[in-house]
Amino acid sequence: MTELRTIKVNGREIDVDPRLTLLQACEEAGEEIPRFCYHERLSVAGNCRMCLIEVKGGPPKPVASCAQNVRDLRPGPDGAPPELFTNTPMVKKAREGVMEFLLINHPLDCPICDQGGECDLQDQAVAYGRDGSRFEENKRAVEEKYMGPLIKTIMTRCIQCTRCVRFATEVAGVDDLGLVNRGENAEITTYLEKAVDSELTGNLIDICPVGALTSKPYAFNARPWELKKTETIDVMDAVGSNIRVDVRGRQVMRILPRVHYDVNEEWLADKSRFIWDGLAKRRLDRPYIREAGKLRAASWEEAFGVIAARLESAQADKVAAIAGDLVSAEAVKALKDLMAAIGTPHTDCRQDGGSYGQLPNGERAPRSSYTLAGGIASIDEADAILFIGTNPRIEAPLVNARVRKNWLAKMDLHVGVIGENRDLSYETVHLGASSDALKNRDHAFFETLKEAERPLIILGAGALTRGDGDAVMAEALKLAEEVGALGTDWRGFGVLHNAAGRVGALDLGFLPGENGKSFNDILAGAKAGEIEIVYNLGCDEADLSGLQDAFVIYQGHHGDAGAKVADVILPGAAYTEQPGLYANTEGRVQIANRVYFPFGEAKDDWAILRALSERLGKTLPYDDLFALRQAMIDDAPSFGSIDTIDAGEAPSASAFAAEGSLDAVPFGAVFDSYYLTNPVARASDIMQECAEGKKPTQPMLAAE
Repeated sequence: MTELRTIKVNGREIDVDPRLTLLQACEEAGEEIPRFCYHERLSVAGNCRMCLIEVKGGPPKPVASCAQNVRDLRPGPDGAPPELFTNTPMVKKAREGVMEFLLINHPLDCPICDQGGECDLQDQAVAYGRDGSRFEENKRAVEEKYMGPLIKTIMTRCIQCTRCVRFATEVAGVDDLGLVNRGENAEITTYLEKAVDSELTGNLIDICPVGALTSKPYAFNARPWELKKTETIDVMDAVGSNIRVDVRGRQVMRILPRVHYDVNEEWLADKSRFIWDGLAKRRLDRPYIREAGKLRAASWEEAFGVIAARLESAQADKVAAIAGDLVSAEAVKALKDLMAAIGTPHTDCRQDGGSYGQLPNGERAPRSSYTLAGGIASIDEADAILFIGTNPRIEAPLVNARVRKNWLAKMDLHVGVIGENRDLSYETVHLGASSDALKNRDHAFFETLKEAERPLIILGAGALTRGDGDAVMAEALKLAEEVGALGTDWRGFGVLHNAAGRVGALDLGFLPGENGKSFNDILAGAKAGEIEIVYNLGCDEADLSGLQDAFVIYQGHHGDAGAKVADVILPGAAYTEQPGLYANTEGRVQIANRVYFPFGEAKDDWAILRALSERLGKTLPYDDLFALRQAMIDDAPSFGSIDTIDAGEAPSASAFAAEGSLDAVPFGAVFDSYYLTNPVARASDIMQECAEGKKPTQPMLAAE
């Protein structure tokens, strides 16, 4: 443990870590230090000089507090603590001078600037600005830069703090931004006038302290004081990023990240940030019934009557239910209980066709076998990482950013990849494209993994959704046992999911019961006539053409793939329109809050199922959300503990041993496009524009 050092800040003694910068030390003492270029997650640049303070006994000039550490301070006479001052006349004059320089070329367009009301420059100009300027020369103007369909640039506002350059280089891992020229001619540029090639570009908007980089889709739409702000959870991937949704009425205007150091830190992926326009398009806002091949609008009572008539005349073993990627745990619980009341064992939430969550003998698998049990934050501690059948850069960009952060910090972090050899924004060792590399282990990287103190093995959907998924899991667990990744002090094994609702559904046991059919078997059974009725709860990411011969009830919020083959459509609510619990890829349960009420006649998903159960004469035993969540806790105790993770008992390789052998076919990609992975994304014009090539895709690397 580092020994603390005593310093004085404005005459008050405090003990601080000597590794802190003077800026951080002053803030520990409760003093506000203005800054533009300094950011806690980026390297120190010392460009703006706004954070100047006075150091007693130091040089007879102000000191940039972001660029000097406490350990560099000299003690006073007779060993007295070093003294810092943040409010002396010297500091006041220096900060006013810096602000005067920063405003020399800055345009006076605050009334039309989207940063207005949230602008660091605006706020600090009020606190530290002079009432006039001594600059008489002409102001300079800077040409705008093209940074893709997501970022609007007005570069004349830029104060060259280089936050954007450092974020792109250090966090996103792309070299598309830089500072060129010197003095008055200095400017931030993309060099070749191309879009920034990253899935994290929206964070450039957040870290820009002035209005030089703003959101292009949000431009001129609203002012921050007009918006109602609701804290909730993102469902575009399985990371469970903490977000804030800003709405005006029932129109989502923007989505911003919230700080959660163990999940998304303070960043947000582009799909999660810019998905908002798709929430209001292609919506299902009333029930529909298909007659003579065409859908017609109907009432809830009429739709329930048609469903009840079909279910009452069908045998229980000819009814099946499937659940999609964006479904909350409450809806899954209600559907599971309804299917149990009907008496069918044919239920499954794994629309990717995977076998995880169950052992080969049909029993429930331990929770640690289908979660990233050690937690996303544990990536920071790993000293060797192996990815199997996953591309974290597009499946979970914020997890990928964590790996890059660790790679930059350690500089000797070894990252191996089995599967597609893609550019992940950091150096990787490609071990092979198929499970042969996992089975043979003849690459030197496996020795590195064995020698590591904290090895981390992460499986993705590309490895577990194949016919040999159980064999891959068994082989990966065998490797984890050999390298010491399944200990009590260090849990370095886990699964990286890409569907927000998957872990919660697995926790609740929405899986095939005894003699029940899995997802693919349900589709095949519908085509063969073995399954006559299928209840589709928000499943849109599979080939559902096989359901055309069955009677399909689709409950969802967008008219996507599931609605095309439906005989009855029940309009549900999107994730911003209903409260719900989601368990992310590490098994952390988080609460998504209602931002606004659903469109038209759409209802909360669990409420629809509760009402239908009453119409069927199989009333579910809960009338409100509290009672439903209590029933969920009885099924899965993990739902009783919010925002925590539990590694649980380590999974065993022997439990997954199956008769089948590993398939030598290469692990394939999970997504065709990062931007179009769910119904909300496909309804979004912003995501469509990104997918159409306005932003380059990550390149495939040559095999080593």
